[in-house]
Amino acid sequence: MLPSHTLNIGILAHVDAGKTSLTERLLFDTGAIGRLGSVDAGDTCTDTGALERLRGITIRSAVASFTVGEVRINLIDTPGHADFIAEVERALGVLDGAVLLLSAVEGVQARTRVLMKTLRRLRLPTLLFVNKIDRTGARDEALLADIRRLLVPVPVPMTSVTGLGTARAGSVPYDLEDPLIRARIAETVAEADESVLAQLVGAAPGGHEQEDGPLTADRLRAALAARTADGSVHPVYFGSALGGQGVGALVEGIVRLIPPAPAGTGTEPRGTVFAVHQPPHGERTAHVRLYDGELRPRQQITLHRTGADGAAASVTGRITSLEVIGRPPGDTGPLTAGNIAVLRGLPGIRTGDRLGPADDSAAGPALFGSPTLETLVRAGHPARAAALRSALLTLADQDPLLQARPAPDGATSVLLHGEVQKEILAATLHQEYGIEAEFTPSRVVCVERPSGIGEACQEIARFGHTGPWATVGLRVEPGARGSGPVFTYETELGALPHGFHQAIEETALATLQCGPQGLAVTDCQVVLTRSGFIGPISTAGDFRTVTAPVLRRALERAGTRVYEPYHAFEAEVPLTALAAVTARLAALGAELAETSGGVHSWLVSGALPARHVQEIQRRLPGLTHGEGVWMSYPSGDRPVRRGGGG
Repeated sequence: MLPSHTLNIGILAHVDAGKTSLTERLLFDTGAIGRLGSVDAGDTCTDTGALERLRGITIRSAVASFTVGEVRINLIDTPGHADFIAEVERALGVLDGAVLLLSAVEGVQARTRVLMKTLRRLRLPTLLFVNKIDRTGARDEALLADIRRLLVPVPVPMTSVTGLGTARAGSVPYDLEDPLIRARIAETVAEADESVLAQLVGAAPGGHEQEDGPLTADRLRAALAARTADGSVHPVYFGSALGGQGVGALVEGIVRLIPPAPAGTGTEPRGTVFAVHQPPHGERTAHVRLYDGELRPRQQITLHRTGADGAAASVTGRITSLEVIGRPPGDTGPLTAGNIAVLRGLPGIRTGDRLGPADDSAAGPALFGSPTLETLVRAGHPARAAALRSALLTLADQDPLLQARPAPDGATSVLLHGEVQKEILAATLHQEYGIEAEFTPSRVVCVERPSGIGEACQEIARFGHTGPWATVGLRVEPGARGSGPVFTYETELGALPHGFHQAIEETALATLQCGPQGLAVTDCQVVLTRSGFIGPISTAGDFRTVTAPVLRRALERAGTRVYEPYHAFEAEVPLTALAAVTARLAALGAELAETSGGVHSWLVSGALPARHVQEIQRRLPGLTHGEGVWMSYPSGDRPVRRGGGG
């Protein structure tokens, strides 16, 4: 039987909550694999890399597939560690729904709340799976209260637990045919659904008499599906990924409650490349989610991208092979809208590339902050410097937020999300490329933005000329926040040969990587205001030579200001620790936004310079006698205060 539709489901969680174990259990219970793998044994289906098996964590998103009745489900297992947030961001862009895991023991953790905030902002249908009900210290009712207070406003429990916290723990699905259970669940769903509320009180919306009769199990299921689809309620399932309890109910919930994406209406292929893998000396493969049209082997396609410097680019290539996830080996049918495939034969393909119109972004906006740490990488053996840079550029293709670029003294600058990512990068270079790399201590990445408008120009000297044969005039002005560096023209179209225009633009964007204060300049517009050349004498090299100093003078005249990254934070602290915590936050330059009190604790929120986040995380346990909970995530940048550092 061919599947009637496909669901692309992401599994997300705080690290160690059991994502990979749940994936193995889902694949095993539905017959997609013949035996269960183990994270501890390093033989799971989705953690295929040597480092993933060694460390027992997911580093790169993986896709596995199984079929339930007429529905094919593609599972995307994403990393749980915050350092690999780029992988999670790309996965969210191609999902139809999500399963968010919590541990019945650890409960609602800081990372869980960050992920849930993003899922709710996207209104992505999300089911909650409370794992590890068979562990000592597991909670159910108390945890549901925490979920309602800290995570989502309307959690709807779909299973009950027996033998909680013991090896005999079990998960029993609620039967909506039972009037008492139906009434209890309906009361919760009614918080987000007026029609259910009206049926409970016996009146139609608007105060009219109810004509539809009593609330049946089918009507409640339909309402639950509708409210799950729009993200206003979140069904909760209790179980154990290792033991298999509650997993069957979760599968039924995925099929019944998460709707497929609307059918594509366009004929032109439109999709997103959300993962690229290329082993050393191996062929590059790419995972693509398609939204419209079809793709076939031997088809020529054009991919569009936006570089780290803001410049748009495209690459054209021909697909040599195409493997649709979930289809039997040897199936040569096309990739259709709603499905995912692995493409081969496109050496220039990169993560984040888009299929479709150049001005269309199927991936949508960035959901999480850009990397805030920078490190310099050098080869342990100078003779391996070229190989190191090549390896880093290859890895950056797989994760564009890595942003590897040349630095002084032959080093390579790499942007990171955290220290664990640095450790993984070092191990990858050693194990996969045979390169011993040395990393400098990480520093917070700051940027410069123009604070005014500045102009400069250099003319060709007609008589006694000894310098470059090129006239270049440039104006620098502030751009919109988030626009990056943009290059535009005021000169007449065709006033310069194309090669000269290209030399000016490329040099200008490269020069912006190091502004007057030694940092990259962003969110600015560089305008070519004047240009000139001498017949066959001028060369592109002349324009490269002139552009850099002209732009530097314009930047100096405009003036720049340094901005440093900030984290938005929430700190839950005991009632007695509020004064000590807020005093410490103020001393670190935090901007306190709101402080709300509860019965047992205070919730403090605000923004803090990223360079101080690790310090407050170290100090919080001592300030709160081990009871404080910290959650933070990148939230843009702000001007560096006088006396502050970068």
